[in-house]
Amino acid sequence: MPPNAVHAQGKSPEPVDVSATRCDGCAEWNEPQRPFRVHGNTWYVGTRGLSAMLITSPAGHVLIDGGLPESAPLIAASIRALGFKLEDVKLLLNSHAHFDHAGGLAALQRASGAEAVLHPWSAKVLRMGTSLPDDPQFGLYLPFPGVRAARELSDRQVVRLGDLALTAHFTGGHTPGGTSWTWRSCDGGVCWDMAYADSQSPISEDGFKFTGSTRYPSGIADFERGHARIESLPCDVLIVPHPGAVSLFDKLARRDAGDANALRNPSACREYAALARQRLAERLGKERQRN
Repeated sequence: MPPNAVHAQGKSPEPVDVSATRCDGCAEWNEPQRPFRVHGNTWYVGTRGLSAMLITSPAGHVLIDGGLPESAPLIAASIRALGFKLEDVKLLLNSHAHFDHAGGLAALQRASGAEAVLHPWSAKVLRMGTSLPDDPQFGLYLPFPGVRAARELSDRQVVRLGDLALTAHFTGGHTPGGTSWTWRSCDGGVCWDMAYADSQSPISEDGFKFTGSTRYPSGIADFERGHARIESLPCDVLIVPHPGAVSLFDKLARRDAGDANALRNPSACREYAALARQRLAERLGKERQRN
C-alpha cells in the first residue's frame, strides 16, 4: 500500500457492472495499465489508451474521466489496487462527453455513489447518453450509459472536496463542452501544478466543416480560446485524455529507470497548445482549399 493511501479497501467492494462497446480501436484503448502515482496525491488509474485520474484526500477522492463503458471495471480495480476504496470517490469529473472518456462514468457512479459535476453542454449529453448535432463528431460516436449531473460548472469554477481544489477551464472545439482541469499536488515539500488538458484535435465526421459551420458556429473561436487558455495554465505535469498524445508511458519508463523528474515539463502545456494551433490551421487550410 502506498504511504499516503487512505481508507484501505474493505472486504466486500461493490461490483462494477459493464456494457460492451464495439469500435475500431476500442480493444487497444482498453488494454490494462498498472496504476501509478504521478505525484503526491495524484494517481493514474486509466487504461493503456484512455486516461483516468484519481486525486485523493482524507475527505474523499475525485475521479476525472471514466474511459469506455468496459473500462469501468479496470478503473475500479486500479483504484482498489492502490489501496483506496471506490466508495470513497465522491466526485466524478469529465474532459469531454464522448463514449471513450465518459462511457464508464455511469457504472463507476453506481458503484461509488459519487456525484457528477459537469460542463452544462456535457451534462445534457451525458444525461441522454448520446451526443448532440453541434458536436463535430456527432455521427461517429456511439451511445453510452447516461449520467445525471448533480451540479453544472461555470468557466474557471473551483470544485472543492475537503482540502482538494480543482479548477475547471472551458476549452471547447473538440466538443462544445470540452473542459480542462488544474490542481496542485504535493509530495512532502515538493508541490507541482497538475494539468489535465482536454483533447484539442479538430476531427469530425465526413461532411462537417469548422469554416462556416451552422451546426457549431463558435467552433473555431472555441478552439482559439482553448489554445490560449491551455498555454497559460499552471503546468508542471501535463496529462491528456489519450495518454499516448503526450508520450506518458515513455516518460513513466524513464522515471522507473531513475529519472525522478521525467513526468515534469513546465513547458508541456505551451507545447501542447502550439501543436493544437498548428493542427487547427492545417485543418482549416484544407477546408478552404475545398471550398
